[in-house]
Amino acid sequence: MSQALERLKRALSRRPRPSDDAAPPTPLSARPDIYEVIQEAMEFQTAVDAVKARLQPADFGWYPYDSWTNIFPLDELLTGERRFLLDLIGEDPVLDVGCADGVLSFFLESLGCKVDAIDYPSTNYNAMRGVKALKAALTSAVGIYEVDVDAQFSLPHNQYGLVFLLGVLYHLKNPFYVLEALSRHARYCLLSTRVARFTPDKRTKLHTAPVAYLLADREANNDPTNYWIFSEAGLRRLLERTGWEVLDYRTAGNTTDSDPVSGEGDERVFCLAKSLCPKVAAKLLQGWHALEQNSWRWTEREFSAAIELPAAGRPATLRLEFLLPPPLLARLHSITLSAKVNGVALLSETYNTPGAQVYVRRIPPPALTPSEAHVDFQLDKALPVEESDRRERGVVVSYLGVE
Repeated sequence: MSQALERLKRALSRRPRPSDDAAPPTPLSARPDIYEVIQEAMEFQTAVDAVKARLQPADFGWYPYDSWTNIFPLDELLTGERRFLLDLIGEDPVLDVGCADGVLSFFLESLGCKVDAIDYPSTNYNAMRGVKALKAALTSAVGIYEVDVDAQFSLPHNQYGLVFLLGVLYHLKNPFYVLEALSRHARYCLLSTRVARFTPDKRTKLHTAPVAYLLADREANNDPTNYWIFSEAGLRRLLERTGWEVLDYRTAGNTTDSDPVSGEGDERVFCLAKSLCPKVAAKLLQGWHALEQNSWRWTEREFSAAIELPAAGRPATLRLEFLLPPPLLARLHSITLSAKVNGVALLSETYNTPGAQVYVRRIPPPALTPSEAHVDFQLDKALPVEESDRRERGVVVSYLGVE
């Protein structure tokens, strides 16, 4: 941790703690800056530590590392409008990957976020008994899920505003797959991981080469779950190839001659990245072609999806963003799009100009009853199967969701 971060942590730790007869702490402002969020985190840490001390489980131990060390660097990391972390999250849920005992998840919930926390018992320090015990003690609504991200995994929700991937990347056997999968489901990612400038013997420079060092069993911190330590260039290349744009980026620790294995050679990267992958906040059903170049997807003439609806009684609007390529319009001249939500027809619309298009319709109340809507789209025409392309091609979708 840099000297500036140490000063920040000491300054926050000197903030007066409320006693039983003291006035309650100042509530968060309507739009809290990240520094204010960190102050709240320290108050929450005190409360969680008290809960842990009271529970005193006899059959397992709490996660022994300080989960909050990944929070303090955010004050130096985030810049401009991105310092308003809750704005980045928006109305979508948050995903905490590798949640350990879940303290970050429970803290985000205390800020009003809907949170899913995922980990896997065989690699979690106490087989996820800690996070489940804290959830019960805090009467929390955080979703706790056992997900093996080293397998072909699925997530509890299709769309997340922000995913936390803090201190997890070097524990993954297949970091490329995980980052690529997350880019399809989250708008933003807060990531921290260890990086190295030199090999362990300090003879080979890694810093500017897009590479990763594969650790031997227990070579770093005597932990067999440590695998890949990237160079900075390697990490940036990995993020680029998996569909992420780096917005804010900082390093901490040994930024001179870091290596993959020693304690004194520990260097960490903290970054905020934005997904470049088109977001489809739905379960794709019929009529969709494969994602191409991690950025766009053709449909057939008829295509369908299942979309999660808001809470009962809240209005909802269906939004489909798509592209009509000029060659398609040159052949078809126009396309009419119609849709049904849970069998209720929406007004159709005709498009006769190439380029980006949008279809927006208010969902009628009779179609809002289930928690998940079945949406059927139909085009009046599409490009047929041809010798040069054996697919029926309708439109190129970049976003589908409910607002």
